[in-house]
Amino acid sequence: MRQSADMIARLSSRYLRRIGIVNKWQLQDAKNRLSEVVRKATDEGPQIITLRGDDAVVVVAVDQYARLARKPKGTLVDFLRKSPLGTVALDLTRSRDTGRAVVL
Repeated sequence: MRQSADMIARLSSRYLRRIGIVNKWQLQDAKNRLSEVVRKATDEGPQIITLRGDDAVVVVAVDQYARLARKPKGTLVDFLRKSPLGTVALDLTRSRDTGRAVVL
């Protein structure tokens, strides 16, 4: 469980750096300057708070959170039907080949 949490933290940290988020705060600094962390999250984008040198949490503005947490409209089937490739015919037949004969 801890490995998957570490992997997610690394991936999200990489993503945040790719989109230009480099503001990292040590937990103690974030606690002492919470107002500034919140203001920067609102004005500049997500803020990463580290715990013992590892990325622990991300502070985001409520509008960004709402956008990330919203449920998709419609179903996956509806989405696929509306896509530009929705009318493409797929060949779903399977090969009858069972492989080669093996003498045991």
